[in-house]
Amino acid sequence: MTQNQTKTQEALIQARAAAQELHGALSDAASSVRGAMSADLEAVQQKTRALMETLKSSASVQDEKARKHLKEALANLEAAQKHAMKGAKSVGQVLQDSVRKTLAEARISAQHISEALAEERSASAPKAKD
Repeated sequence: MTQNQTKTQEALIQARAAAQELHGALSDAASSVRGAMSADLEAVQQKTRALMETLKSSASVQDEKARKHLKEALANLEAAQKHAMKGAKSVGQVLQDSVRKTLAEARISAQHISEALAEERSASAPKAKD
């Protein structure tokens, strides 16, 4: 495995950890009371932006399938961020729906990042000789 492949995999591992942390923060926000929930959603937006920047910098992944998963993860994060922004300004059922949608998008994004990491590892694994 080349040094570049190692760095790429490390970046994907960090992105996956950040996505899982984001999902945890969203779960916490979903169980908070209204005032705390707005603050939590604002923090979630910041974490989402940071994770999106990490994914954009990981675009140098060699494997095409991994790049596709990263693009899908980025799209889900963009949707999550929009839902979080809407939720931070809302109350009642709209707030709950926004949190639920944000959480779902973050979960899907984390899954795509995990799949990208698996594809990248598979692509960089030594090929068996017949």
